[in-house]
Amino acid sequence: MSVLFYIPIVLSLLVLGAHFLRYDNMAGVIVAVVLIGLLFVRKPWAPRVLQVALLLGALEWAHTLYQLVQARAAQGIPATRLVIILATVIAVTAASALLFESKTMKKIYGR
Repeated sequence: MSVLFYIPIVLSLLVLGAHFLRYDNMAGVIVAVVLIGLLFVRKPWAPRVLQVALLLGALEWAHTLYQLVQARAAQGIPATRLVIILATVIAVTAASALLFESKTMKKIYGR
């Protein structure tokens, strides 16, 4: 059952990697892939690194949301659907960081 905890974490990192790929940021793509690999490191520091990365990812999404809404407003294009989708992505990414605080994940990573 602990595999289910990893699904939103991996999806959040994959979507973040795709975001960086869209903007031709290969360093961001590589970091996202390395972070997925970090899930296999069963050391107490690994979840902290992943939590920080996921929270920074949520901030990146918030920054992207702000930029896209500004661009759409300047063009007079509605942004409601964009806001709903990216707000959901932000929430899932931030919630993924909180999964490391569960009893199951603390047991897995020896915290």
